[in-house]
Amino acid sequence: MSKDKIEKWILPHLSKGKRGFSTKFDLVKIIQTIIKGGESIGYQSRKSAKTSNMIFLCDNRGQMLSMGNSRSGNHHDLYEIEDVMGEIIEILSEAEISHKGLFLNADSGFDSENLRQKLEMEKIVGNIKTNPRNGKTTDNDYYFDEKLYESRFKIEQANAWLYGFKALLIRFETLDITWKNLHFLAFSLRLIKKLKV
Repeated sequence: MSKDKIEKWILPHLSKGKRGFSTKFDLVKIIQTIIKGGESIGYQSRKSAKTSNMIFLCDNRGQMLSMGNSRSGNHHDLYEIEDVMGEIIEILSEAEISHKGLFLNADSGFDSENLRQKLEMEKIVGNIKTNPRNGKTTDNDYYFDEKLYESRFKIEQANAWLYGFKALLIRFETLDITWKNLHFLAFSLRLIKKLKV
């Protein structure tokens, strides 16, 4: 929204307090920031709001290990999934956590040929439930272990724990890097609590 429109249509209708100090900040820039929202923000119709998405990776005990960069909320989980998995694996490599030979549980929303190929290339065993909407037949050669899939609930528990932090649930930060670093801080806090330090 342009400066002229904000000065003409919004600023005259803002209430002016009778007490206290007057602001030294440029109200036009504040309003532009509020309207824009920040980096990687997109309108998600099912939530009727502007949102961001992140994909997380946790271990079998629910400890968050890695995450992809945020994507705007108007995209589904499989949007640029090869890049997201690359970002997740890069963080694991920087932390010197070996990912080769690991089993990755994912729900049917992640059933895509691109993701399966990326996991195979990285030597990660994908335990992904097939999505009946994809029209695939039951005679595919994909590995799927129902018993192992039951432990997928760990990521749901870890996500629920993350949602306990209001700063992570409702995104107030405009920069992606700030929001991502807050997630790393929460991951560290969870690890410290588990270690009982």
